Amino acid sequence: MSDDNQIEVPASFLAIYADARQRLSEPIGIVRARYELCEDLATLLIEQAQRLHHVAVPSEDEILHRCRDGLLTAESGVSAAEATWTVRRLAELLNWRCPQFADA
Repeated sequence: MSDDNQIEVPASFLAIYADARQRLSEPIGIVRARYELCEDLATLLIEQAQRLHHVAVPSEDEILHRCRDGLLTAESGVSAAEATWTVRRLAELLNWRCPQFADA
């Protein structure tokens, strides 16, 4: 069976699911679906982060930490590694400096 999907998963996301020998721990279809979810989450968070930045929280660093904290809850549906990747992607989309996360 060939993989005709056009979505290319970036290496930074593949690393979440790769072992030391660069083998995926999940089938590529699952990894791709998880990537699409995280990419969509990052895109959806843009407006909320910008609103917080202009109205309530002036610090980009604080906003990104709050977004990650929200994604670290069980209800978010993403793993801790996916949450960190999503917030890093959000920072990239906003052209903000991404903070260091103590447990990442």
